[in-house]
Amino acid sequence: MPKKRDGGGLSKTQQAAKFLGVSVLAGAVLAGLALPAAGALGLTAKGTVEGFDDIPANLKTPPLSQRTRILDADGGEIAKVYSRDRTVVGIKDMSPYIQKAIVAIEDARFYQHGAVDLKGILRAVNKNAQSGGVSQGASTLTQQYVKNVFVEEAGDDPDKVAQATQQTIGRKIKELKYAIQVEKELGKRKILQNYLNITFFGQQAYGVEAAAQRYFSKDAKDLNLQESALLAGLVQSPSRYDPVNDPQEATRRRNTVLQRMADLKDITQAQADAAAKKPIELAVSRPKNGCITATDGAGFFCDYIRKTFLGDKSFGKTRKIRAKRWNEGGMTIRTTLDPQTQKSIQSSLAEHVYDDDPVAGAASIVEPGTGKILGMGQSRPYGFGANQTVINLSVDHRMGGGAGYQPGSTFKPVIAAAALEQGTSPEQEYPSPYRMPYPSPVQTCDGEWQGTDTTQNENKEEVGPYGMKEATAKSVNTYFVQLISDMGICPAVKMAQKMGIERADGKPLQQVPSMTLGVQEMSPLTMAAGYAAFANGGEYCSPVAIESITDARGRAMRVPQTSCRSAMSKKTADTVNTLLKGVVEDGTGKEAGLHGRDSAGKTGTSDSRYAAWFVGYTPNAAGAVWVGDPQHKRKMYDITIGGVPHDKVYGADTPGPIWRDAMTGALDGRPAPGLPTVPIDDPVKDKGRGDDGDKGPGPHKPGRGGHGKKHGGGLHIPGFPDILGGGNGGW
Repeated sequence: MPKKRDGGGLSKTQQAAKFLGVSVLAGAVLAGLALPAAGALGLTAKGTVEGFDDIPANLKTPPLSQRTRILDADGGEIAKVYSRDRTVVGIKDMSPYIQKAIVAIEDARFYQHGAVDLKGILRAVNKNAQSGGVSQGASTLTQQYVKNVFVEEAGDDPDKVAQATQQTIGRKIKELKYAIQVEKELGKRKILQNYLNITFFGQQAYGVEAAAQRYFSKDAKDLNLQESALLAGLVQSPSRYDPVNDPQEATRRRNTVLQRMADLKDITQAQADAAAKKPIELAVSRPKNGCITATDGAGFFCDYIRKTFLGDKSFGKTRKIRAKRWNEGGMTIRTTLDPQTQKSIQSSLAEHVYDDDPVAGAASIVEPGTGKILGMGQSRPYGFGANQTVINLSVDHRMGGGAGYQPGSTFKPVIAAAALEQGTSPEQEYPSPYRMPYPSPVQTCDGEWQGTDTTQNENKEEVGPYGMKEATAKSVNTYFVQLISDMGICPAVKMAQKMGIERADGKPLQQVPSMTLGVQEMSPLTMAAGYAAFANGGEYCSPVAIESITDARGRAMRVPQTSCRSAMSKKTADTVNTLLKGVVEDGTGKEAGLHGRDSAGKTGTSDSRYAAWFVGYTPNAAGAVWVGDPQHKRKMYDITIGGVPHDKVYGADTPGPIWRDAMTGALDGRPAPGLPTVPIDDPVKDKGRGDDGDKGPGPHKPGRGGHGKKHGGGLHIPGFPDILGGGNGGW
């Protein structure tokens, strides 16, 4: 009896079962089977299985699972993903040597018998009886193909796999009936092609093309004699004859195949002897499966594609259907990812935030007017090792992200847009003291908010009055608190919804005045897509990541499209452009300004500096950059980021430069159109405040909104604590 090896051979129980199976099946055949040349067969094995004629006649062959290729917008490969590494090829793309070798070692009479080989069964019964074990099997290539179809259909379900491979007479006879159908419908050449595409060759390689690439880094059509013999020998026990881990055993098995080919006159004895003398020469290509192998830091974007596929009904009515389709693979997915933009994002992040820093950075860039995601990256690489993560810090929780991060003052432009849509003048002025309580009550969508929270500005020197342009440029908290209080919270909530700006955890926006200071957690992709509406004349387009998909047969599949809607008037968008250009030209975002092209944006930091942001745009790209602790534990005081020490981190000094460098590289060599703006007078400066922001002697003018009188006189209230309830938001 052959010596049993780890990972190969059969246990005594399996040997007994196989011996019994071959014997009973042979007995059934000898008891009265008719075996016409065409392969038709009638059989009833009473007492052992259900009636043979009751077994369904049609073998439903599932699509073979294959690798899916994910491409960037230029057609470059981002990654391959698969549940089984397989590339289906036609028999003309398989070396004649591999075709002859697999037949020689697995089913030498393949071209002479029908679905079942009666002579083979008799020979196996005889030899197995003599040895007292299992020295020969009796399954034809067609029967093996049928079994592999059942295994393929079982997928990764262990119970179904066990059923497909169980050593029972019932399974053998079911296999036999389907083999008869296959022989009748497909013919020998097609069966051999299907067999070589479906069978497992070890090292995660399914099918001969994947095996040729895995072991020899070449196409199956280019396999030589000794390579073909080695692969054919693997089929019986891929782990036992694995040439990577046991080259000696693999060589012995290869030479057995070569000798068998010579015995059958497929090759000459001289050819067999010459090939057997050659050592195994491998050119192993390691498996490269999944988003972890993505190029240019696009692993997170790759995973976003998977999440998009699994979550969108364009690809199937239920998640189960979509998951099955994804696992079948064989698709070519062309995405919106612009390689120039992606490289620029990753380069900028690597320059400014190290992967072992105590905080991380993430950035996303989208195209205004189309919603196309042009780039998505972060400072901590995709993976499971030290300083790595598989959490996509750029997206909402449902798409593989975390709980989000407080955007701070980058939310203020949403408030400004809502107020402008309500008819508020961009020249609206408020006294804006250093510290003040939130006005109360404030109208919400379904009632009113009442509270005693307070807020304050970043610096004690920031005391109004301010107009909207200067308040935006300086990111004056108390100005925007008065603005939302006059306007009411509901218009701000509705504006955020129209701009696609929502909480990263999927919960509704809380209707509280402190929302103006960006205290509700959001994701960079959400903020980038929202700001793109300003660049696009007030029209918001939902983010999209997939341009097209073709299936394994080259047929186009339906893909989700962006959904565009008007979020605000063009006049409002142009006015916000003016406000945010002021931020990068003469405000908190100077360090983020681009050279040689129009840009606009806003800085932001959260309470206690757990997060810092810059969100900005040009007419052809909108991007958001976040820096912070994903765990929301590390405050960014006395911290070194990217080798640069900080007493405290601002949106301007870390996210701003990241945004500037990422956008500069992304837009290099591309058109530089101007942003449409409107003239805005600064009534405060006209009354005596210098252009440098120093406080002049001009009088404090009451606000013009509905609660303007309530705000008059400055309202600096001594004794209020720095932070209560609603928080300070960001600057």
